[in-house]
Amino acid sequence: MSYRHYPSDSPTALVLLHGSGTDSKYLATFAQALADAGAAAVYTPDVRGHGPSPQRRGDIDYINQLEDDLADFIYHIKAENSAISSIVVGGHSSGGGLAIRFAGGEYGHLASAYLLLAPYLGHDAPTVRNNSGGWAEPSVAKIIALSLLNRLGVTSLNGSTVLRFNLPAEYRNGSETLAYSYRLMTGFNPSNYRDDLRSINVPSLILTGAADEAFFADRFESTVRPHVPDAAVVTVPDTSHLGLLVSEDGIEAACHWLQTFGKF
Repeated sequence: MSYRHYPSDSPTALVLLHGSGTDSKYLATFAQALADAGAAAVYTPDVRGHGPSPQRRGDIDYINQLEDDLADFIYHIKAENSAISSIVVGGHSSGGGLAIRFAGGEYGHLASAYLLLAPYLGHDAPTVRNNSGGWAEPSVAKIIALSLLNRLGVTSLNGSTVLRFNLPAEYRNGSETLAYSYRLMTGFNPSNYRDDLRSINVPSLILTGAADEAFFADRFESTVRPHVPDAAVVTVPDTSHLGLLVSEDGIEAACHWLQTFGKF
C-alpha cells in the first residue's frame, strides 16, 4: 500500500483515508497542518484500487479487503514507531464511510478515536443529497441484483462496474478512479451506518462544512447523535465539501480535538 507520511513528535498517529474517485494527495494541506501543529503524525494511504498505479483500478479482491488492509497498515505503524501510543482512524467523505465501516467490523478495537470529515454514511442516510450532489452515478438496478445474489452466496459477478463518478475534465490527471466494481463500492461504504456508528465507543469528532454540496451538514447532529451520544459534532460556517480540508477553522477544530481527544 502506498501512502504519504507527515511526521510529528506527537504520540498520536492519524490514519486519514481519502474520498472516492481520487487518491490521498488532496489531503496534503490538512495533514501537514495537523503534523506541524504537533496534533498527530499523519498517514494518508492510497486505498487499494486507487492511486497512480494500482494493481486493478476501481476493483479489489473481496468486499472486506479494505478493512484488512487498514488493519495491516495500523500494525505496520505500530511496529515501525514504538513511540506511538494512540491510533486515530479518520477519513473524508467516502474515506469517512470506510472509517465507520472499520469501526463496526472485526478490527474496530484498533482505533483509539475516530475523526470523520464530512463522512459518507450511505445512500439511505438522511445526510446524503441525491447522488451525492451529482458527483456519483450508481447503476441502481445492477446494485440491487448483485446485492440479492450476494445474499444467496453468489459472488462471481462482484467485479461488475456499478458506480461512476463525474469528475470534470480539468481536474483529471490520469490518477483518478472514475468507476468502481460492486465489491469496491460495497467495501468502501459503511456496512450499516446505524450499527457501525453504535460500535464507536471511543472519542469521535464529526466535522462538516455548512456549505457542503454533497451532504446536508445540518442533518449530521440528528443522524449521528442517537447512535454515538458522546460524539463531538462540529459544523464550520461557509465551508464546502472540499473546502473543509483547507479551512483554518476546520483545521483548528481538528487539531484541538486531537490534542484533547474530544473534550471541548
